[in-house]
This record gives sequence, C-alpha cells and structure tokens, in this order.
Amino acid sequence: MQYIRIGSLGLLLLAAAGAAHAQQPAGGPGIYTCTDGRGRTITADRPIADCVDREQRELSPSGSVRRKLEPTYTAREQAEREDRERQAQLQAARLLEERRRERALLIRYPNAAAHDRERAEALVQIDAVTNAARKRLSELAEERRKIDDELEFYAKDVSKAPDSLRRKFDDNSKSMTVQNRFIADQDDEKKRVNARFDEERARLRPLWAGNAPATSTR
Repeated sequence: MQYIRIGSLGLLLLAAAGAAHAQQPAGGPGIYTCTDGRGRTITADRPIADCVDREQRELSPSGSVRRKLEPTYTAREQAEREDRERQAQLQAARLLEERRRERALLIRYPNAAAHDRERAEALVQIDAVTNAARKRLSELAEERRKIDDELEFYAKDVSKAPDSLRRKFDDNSKSMTVQNRFIADQDDEKKRVNARFDEERARLRPLWAGNAPATSTR
C-alpha cells in the first residue's frame, strides 16, 4: 500500500515537470529586450513593464529574434493609431490613383504635338457649334427686320397689329434670346476646355521630360 502511494506521488511530480517543460519555448527560455523612453536598452527574462508602450523583442539564447511583441495601447491610443493607419492608406491610394492617371495621360498624349492636336480639335468643334448659332442668330435678325417693317404700320397703336404678327415678334424675341444664351454657353465651354488642357499641360511637362528627354514640351 505504501509502495502505491509513493508511486502515485512520483507520477504527479513527473507530470508537473513535463508540463513546465512544455511551457518553455523551443530552444530554451527567451530573453526580452527593448529601448525605453530614455533611450536605455533593457533586457529581462520576461516581458518588460517599462516598455509596455513600445515594441519589444524576444531573443533566443543564441541572440536571434524569436518574435516581436507589439506595444500595449490604451483605447484612445489604439483609436489614434488606427486613424493614422487609415489616413496613410488613403494617402497611398490617392498616390496610386494619381500615378494611374498620369500613366493614362501619357499614353493618350505621348508628346506635346499630340496634346496640341487634341486641343485644336476640341476647340474646332466648339467653334463649329458657335458659328452655327451665330448663323441662326443672323437669320433671326433678318426675320426681325421684316417683322419690324410690318409693325411700322401699327406704330401708333401696336395693340391693333394682327395676333399672328405679334406672335411672330414674340417667337423671334425668344429665339434670339435662346441663341444668345447658347453662344454664351459655348464661350464658357471654350474657356473650360482651354483651362483643362492648360492643367494637363502642366502635369504632362515633367512626364514628357522623364519619359523622353528629347521630346519638345514647349
């Protein structure tokens, strides 16, 4: 009976020793090291309390880095850290998108001549539309002259003019207003197109210089 009790105790001791050994990292216990807020290098056989707010490294007995321990942050510090990471990611995404646009712009306009050519084509289209509107405005002005000639007979009392003649006058006035507004809109569009090409030109100059130094950028 005594023999059984001793055997049981021995088994318990062996199990405890085995568990303790299992908890030790492979290759022996680690050495923890960090640099504290005052610039001192600290080492210990366990995580270092003075470096809880900064990265620590666990070294193997041979001195190689076994793992890195991230700092422990307060809720506010963690939120600020995540916000900084988000901002950095957004900035990286913006830069990536900017590079993508620059590549697309350079493919579309490999040199200054290509850019000048497309600007000229865009302006020609606007001028064609504007000229058509001006031509229509001239036609309306001629119609207006004829209407005014007819209204001369009713100069003393325009209310006596036929309804059809007054409708012609009103329709002509509205049409002229529409055409004048359209021409003004085309003038604004021309300014926007020139502004866009000017902005592109400023972005393209360094791209042309970096892509093909011999290319003239004017």
